Amino acid sequence: MRVLAALSGGVDSSVAAARAVGAGHEVVGVHLALSRTRDALRSGSRGCCSREDAADAARVADVLGIPYYVWDLSEEFAEDVVEDFVASYAAGETPNPCLRCNEKIKFAAVLDRALALGFDAVCTGHYARLEGGVLRRASDAGKDQSYVLAVLRADQLAHAMFPVGDTGKPAIREEAARLGLRTAAKPDSHDICFIPDGDTRGFLRDRLGERPGEIVDAATGEVLGAHAGVHGFTVGQRKGLGVDRPATDGRPRYVLGIEPVSGTVTVGPGSALSVRTVEARRPVWCSGTAPGGPFACTVQVRAHGGTAPAEATPVGDGVRVELAEPLRGVAPGQAIAFYRDDPAGDVVLGSATITATA
Repeated sequence: MRVLAALSGGVDSSVAAARAVGAGHEVVGVHLALSRTRDALRSGSRGCCSREDAADAARVADVLGIPYYVWDLSEEFAEDVVEDFVASYAAGETPNPCLRCNEKIKFAAVLDRALALGFDAVCTGHYARLEGGVLRRASDAGKDQSYVLAVLRADQLAHAMFPVGDTGKPAIREEAARLGLRTAAKPDSHDICFIPDGDTRGFLRDRLGERPGEIVDAATGEVLGAHAGVHGFTVGQRKGLGVDRPATDGRPRYVLGIEPVSGTVTVGPGSALSVRTVEARRPVWCSGTAPGGPFACTVQVRAHGGTAPAEATPVGDGVRVELAEPLRGVAPGQAIAFYRDDPAGDVVLGSATITATA
C-alpha cells in the first residue's frame, strides 16, 4: 500500500511513519508548511510549522530511508483554519482550531491531493485507533485525540492510518530513541500552532481591533465594567475579566454568556455554568449514516475532559442532546463528540458544533 506520512517534526508522527515503513508499506514523508512565518524558530514546546520542525521532519525521513517533500498549504490553512478561528471568536464562540485543521486540511486538502497522486492512505501521529474503518479512542486515555478526529467522514477514515493509537506516550518515545530518531526527546506542542507565543487575546486583538462593550452581572443587570471586545472572552472564563469589584457573596465570577452584536459579556456564579441541554449544528457521522432517532451515548465537549452520559436526537440539520449529568463551561463553537454507549465507550459515532445550551 502506498502511504503518505504527515511528518510534523514531532515524535508521534515520526514513530507513526516508522511503523508504516515497518509494516511493509511504500511510504513517502510530507511536511505541511502551514504558517506564513515559517522563518521563526520554535521556543520551547510552543508552536509548530517552523524551520526547526521542517528540519526535524527531514532528518526523520532520512533515517527511515523514505522520500521527503514539503507541501505549502499556508493559503488553505489561513482561510479554513485561522480566519475561521478569528471569525468564531468575533461571533462570541469558542472554536477548536486543531479539529478544524483535521477537517479542512489534513483529511481534506492533503487527503484529496494524496489520493490524486495515487496514494492509498494518509498516516498521522494522532492518538486514536481505527479498526475495520471504525474510529475508537486511543488505548492511552490521557493522550486520546479521537475528539479532534470526530469530524471525519467514513470515506475519509477509509483512507486514514493512526499507527500510534495503541501505545502510550512513554513507549513511543522509547521506540523513537531505539530507531535513532532525533525527535525522541522533543517536547510536545501544547499551544495553538499559529499563536506560538500563547497570547490568544493579543492575537485576536491585532486582527479584530477594539470593539468596546459592557460586562454585566447576570442576576442584577448591573454594569460591572467595560471591555475592548468579546473576542477576549469565552464561556467559563474566570480570570482576566477586568472587574475590580468582588461579588457580594465573595465568590469568583465566571463568564456565563457572550452577545457579540451588543458586545455584552454576562458574568455570574460558577453554579450558573451547569448545562443539561445542548443544541448543535452541522453533524458529521463517522459511519456515513445518521442515526434514525434518539440514541444513548457518551458525549465529550472538550479535547480533554468534559464527558457525560446523554441521549442525542437528530433534529433537521442539527442534534439536540439531553445530558444525564450536568456539564460546566460548555460554549457555543465547541464541538460535541458522540461515543457509543457501551461498556468500552470508545467508538466514535460523530460530532457537531454547539450552538446553544440550557
